[in-house]
Order: sequence, then structure tokens, then C-alpha cells
Amino acid sequence: MAEVESFQLDHTKVLAPYIRLIDAEVGFHGDIISNFDVRFVQPNQNVIGMAALHTIEHSMASLIRDRIDGMIDFSPFGCQTGFHMIMWGEHNPEEIAKVIKSSLEEIASDAFDWPQVPGVAEKECGNYKNHSVFGAKEWAKKILSEGISSDPYERKVI
Repeated sequence: MAEVESFQLDHTKVLAPYIRLIDAEVGFHGDIISNFDVRFVQPNQNVIGMAALHTIEHSMASLIRDRIDGMIDFSPFGCQTGFHMIMWGEHNPEEIAKVIKSSLEEIASDAFDWPQVPGVAEKECGNYKNHSVFGAKEWAKKILSEGISSDPYERKVI
């Protein structure tokens, strides 16, 4: 079986919340795709509940695109501790951390509510009943209070 990079990561050594560049790959035609580990909670110590995680996913899919060009995907980890963020081009963790922080600040704000969450109707979402704006807001506040690091092993809070 092929080795998967994230399974090689020592999850006992990282210090969440953080942004980590997993890899920047060059495609057959010279296009570069950057893959980031956007870790919101400490692995094996906490998880984000599915309803909150789902709402964060939907919200960040739009909020990130409002802040930076080239996002391909923002997908949750099955372990419920964070997300993969796939981007066109080369980007550094500091740049991505600022975008993530700004997006979470919007989710945590008093003005953020159901009308700001995209794709939550039955025709738009495969599990539209499994969302929580309250949970998303509470997790955004918690993550922001801990600070987002641009390094997975050393706290370099942006």
C-alpha cells in the first residue's frame, strides 16, 4: 500500500490549533497545488461535533474564497480535528493562518447566523439537518482564544 503522509505525522507531537503545509505538488502541466493541514483541536484529546464541524465546513468554504483566490477545497478530517485545505499555487502557512483566523472571526461574530451559512437547504446538502450555528460559533471562539499557529510543533501564533 502507498504511504499516506498524514498517517506518518506523529499526532502526539503537534500543538493545535495550527496550519501546516503538507506538500506543494507540481502537476503534469506545471500547475502547483498546495495541501494544508488546518488543525483546530488537539488530536486524540478533543473532537469537533459533527453538526458544528459541518457548519464550519459550509461557512469556511465561502468565507475563505472571499479572502483569498485559488481555494480548491476545504474538507473535514474524518477524525473531526480539522480540515484539509487544497489551494492552487504556492502559499505559506502564515498567509493561510491569517485567512483562517479572519474567517473564524466572522463565524464567531454576533452578526453571524443562519442566513450567512451557505448550502444548508435539502436541495443543497446531503445531510442538511446536521448543522449547528451555535456549535460552529462556540468552536470558532474556542479556536481563536487558543490562537492559530503557523507551525505545528512550536506555538507561533499569528
